[in-house]
Amino acid sequence: MTTDTDATRDRHTCTACGEAYPTERLLVLHRGARHPDDLDAGEVEAYREAYYEEEDELKSFRIRALGVLVLLYFGFLMLFIVFAS
Repeated sequence: MTTDTDATRDRHTCTACGEAYPTERLLVLHRGARHPDDLDAGEVEAYREAYYEEEDELKSFRIRALGVLVLLYFGFLMLFIVFAS
């Protein structure tokens, strides 16, 4: 059973606005997007790295999602051809 202290220990809190995030990466992305003037050089670099990682993951997701949609489209097209003829 988890307690409130267990839940808050696993969260990363923004020092500027107090919002909590489950991972350090999400906190870095939040601070870079919402509080860019409060960042030092190291935090800016961490934000850029996290941003580029996120961008790469989204690009990969979009390619895979497009592939699934194309497969579904042609799969249903073949089913239609088989059953409609």
